[in-house]
Amino acid sequence: MDKRSALRAFFRLVNRFVVIPVFQAGWGRIIPRSITGSVMVLGIRGRKTGKMRYAPVSYARMGENVYCYQGRETKGQWYLNILESPRVEVILPEGRFSGIGEEVSDSQEKLKAIRQILLNSGLNRSMYGFDPRTAQDETVLEKTGDMPVIRIRLDCTNCTR
Repeated sequence: MDKRSALRAFFRLVNRFVVIPVFQAGWGRIIPRSITGSVMVLGIRGRKTGKMRYAPVSYARMGENVYCYQGRETKGQWYLNILESPRVEVILPEGRFSGIGEEVSDSQEKLKAIRQILLNSGLNRSMYGFDPRTAQDETVLEKTGDMPVIRIRLDCTNCTR
């Protein structure tokens, strides 16, 4: 097993046995954002099994919506599941919400969302070879243009910001 595969296996275990249970128990606020960045857990119905699946993902909250993206280096079954079954459970550090996920098609909305997600990404901020705080829009689009972005419209009768 190479280093990259070993690291992915390690993170899968941490996500499954630490991150997801912590968020499900309502303790998401204890995850240190300075290291991990803004992380939420998505509850998504599996497109093949119909079972609920949970995936921690980086996110950005913009207005009443939450954005996340399908990174270049991951398999992203959660992304394929949202396309098939868009009703999702969103577990944020401040609470649980339901919502509808949809792929963002507007290029300016996508650019703004990707930049904010990366700004919120803690130590992983520069994972695509640029600093999202200072990079020109063209650089951000060049490095991330093919990555799908998901907008989740929260059912927000009691959302907090």
